[in-house]
Order: sequence, then C-alpha cells, then structure tokens
Amino acid sequence: MLLAGQAVALGLISWQVAVDGPLLGLDRWARRSVGELRQGLSSPLLDHFGAALSDLGGSVPAVTVLLGGGALAAWRVRRAGAGRWWLPLPVAGLTAGAIPLLVVPAKASFARPGPLGLPLTPEQWGWYPSGHTATASIAYGAAALLLGGTVGVRHRRRLYAGAGLLSAGVGAGLVWSDYHWLLDVVASWCLAGLLLPLVALLSSRPRRTGRAGPGRSGPPAPAPGAPEPPRAGP
Repeated sequence: MLLAGQAVALGLISWQVAVDGPLLGLDRWARRSVGELRQGLSSPLLDHFGAALSDLGGSVPAVTVLLGGGALAAWRVRRAGAGRWWLPLPVAGLTAGAIPLLVVPAKASFARPGPLGLPLTPEQWGWYPSGHTATASIAYGAAALLLGGTVGVRHRRRLYAGAGLLSAGVGAGLVWSDYHWLLDVVASWCLAGLLLPLVALLSSRPRRTGRAGPGRSGPPAPAPGAPEPPRAGP
C-alpha cells in the first residue's frame, strides 16, 4: 500500500511538473513561506547549517557511506560465518550506479528551472527531481539496510532512523537554502521509497534453520513400536 502511494505521488508530481499544473502552486507557497521565515530570523548560523545539510546529499559523502557500509556489512557477515558474505558488495555498487541512471535522464527530460527562475544553460540538466535528495535518501538508506541485516533489532532501528533523519535533513536544507523547490525534494523521497525495497530484497540472505542439512545426521528415529526414551525432568 505504501509503495503504491509513493508511485502515485511520484507520477502525479511528475505530471504536474511536465504540464506546469496547479499543484506547483504548493512550491511557490512553500518558497514564499520559507523565505519570509528565513528573512525574519536572519540567522547566518541557520543559513550555514542548511547549506551544510544540503552538502550531505553530494555524491562524495553519500556514495562513500554507501560503499563503506556495503564493505563493512560484508566483513561482518563473513566474520559471523554466514554464507554469501560478499552479497552486500555488489548490492552497494549497483545501488550507487543506479542513482545517476535514474536521476539524470529525468532531470534532462523535465528541464525544470530552479527556484531563482533563471533559464537553464546548455550544460545544466534541470532541477526536477532533486539529485541531492535522491542521492542522500538512496545511499544512506541502502547503507542502513545492508548494515541493518548484520546487527540486532535495536541497532537496526537506530540505523534506519539515522538514515531517515539524514534524508529529511538534506531535503529541508535544500528548501531552506532556496536550492530546490519543495516538490523536487518530495519526488526524490518517493523515488527512494520505491527503490529501497528492491535493495532490501537483493541483500536478503536465507536464514539458517535447525534442520539437518546434507551430510549431517540428526538423532536416530525410534524403531516402530519401541518405547519412547524417558524425558529429563525440569
């Protein structure tokens, strides 16, 4: 249900961006409201913080965390003696490669101008969807998924929460700094929400069971009609 909602939202936003529909009024309202708040607070510290959050969506920090998370997850799985310990490595690499393959063609296709309203130059791709938001959401989210499979439930929840906060922080920083429209950011969140379940599926490993595998003999079955052995007391 959540995946369907994200797909519908992404399709709706993309359609409105393509036809310059009325939903884009939300972008103008959000930009005006954030601009008034930013002007009213007049805080250089907040402005620098917003820009710093935006930078966390760059390919250098985000993809580095993704590849490092994949390597650390593979090491932890191998150390635990589980099978297919190498699996996080190709999953991390494929995920990193998928980000530009998804974002760049979309940017070039929609060719949406940024919040400042300046026309696109020939070397610019456009602002929709937000590349920094997509990179942060997918890279940090995938790293959390890969590492989350190697730790306990409590630490896994912390990893997921941290990835979510980073993704939200990058999007908020972009809107605060007037680098992106709000819907650019929301669309990239939806895109990440559609891709990350695939990452989780690819990185899943079969769980160990208590059944005896080939070459392992379990306890011998009692002969038909033989009395059951006495059970140990509590």
